[in-house]
Amino acid sequence: MRLLRVGPAGAERPALLEEDGTLRDLSPLVTDVDGALLGDPAALAHIRAAVGARILPVLDPVGLRTGPPLARIGKLVGIGVNYRDLVSQSRVATPAEPVVFLKAPDTVVGPDDTVLVPRDSVKTDWEIELGVVIGRTARYLRTDEEALAAVAGYVLSHDVSERAYQNGRNGGQWGNAWGKGKNYETFNPLGPWLVTADEIPDPQALRMRLWVNGRLMQDSSTAEQIFPVAHLVRHLSQYMTLHPGDVVNTGTPAGVALARPEPKPYLRAGDVVELEIEGLGRQRQQFKAA
Repeated sequence: MRLLRVGPAGAERPALLEEDGTLRDLSPLVTDVDGALLGDPAALAHIRAAVGARILPVLDPVGLRTGPPLARIGKLVGIGVNYRDLVSQSRVATPAEPVVFLKAPDTVVGPDDTVLVPRDSVKTDWEIELGVVIGRTARYLRTDEEALAAVAGYVLSHDVSERAYQNGRNGGQWGNAWGKGKNYETFNPLGPWLVTADEIPDPQALRMRLWVNGRLMQDSSTAEQIFPVAHLVRHLSQYMTLHPGDVVNTGTPAGVALARPEPKPYLRAGDVVELEIEGLGRQRQQFKAA
């Protein structure tokens, strides 16, 4: 299923996109798309039955904003330096274990919402990422099979970063630098859809591409991940409890501005970024000054 939320910011309603492009209203069945829904197999089965019966009301998508596909995100966990092609391009060491940071859930906006370039920013960067949405409580998972069973679905995520804040304003604390560079408002467009895990048979075989002002900047695949989805979920469950509705951004491939030769083409107000992951839809954001 492709679950989404549509309507004005702060007043989105749950919806479902069928294979033929028909948009269905889920509000007669559920109040929202959130961790409570994803952690309730009976509710998800009820939705599937209603879809099969084609009884849900149809929504007119014309002029209808698409919001983030997930409400009330608990934790937004980021993974850094997780693609072999990025390691090669950046000439950095391959990490021995996942690089983990946290991103505030209030950075999340809709897939086509405006992204703000922070005041005085000179190094705002793009990062296409596969987002993993948790569907059951996960702690101390032992196997990759248990880890994948905890995944409710997948989503296209744009982990916007400000590299000067990330790498240059750490106060002597490496982790603090990442937090400063990742948590500006609007820095995580999400969506357009949350695709349930049964629709993505292999999360390690998804093509991902990102364009800036029409120029292709990232063109890679989740096959390039150093630590695949199952490993990441299992690893994180050793250090934190993952709950339904938590999201894991699994890293970005080669092609970011930071890894390019000088002068690095960082984002400015007026730039347009478009991105897509196979099966997970497409985003488009205009960047504006804060």
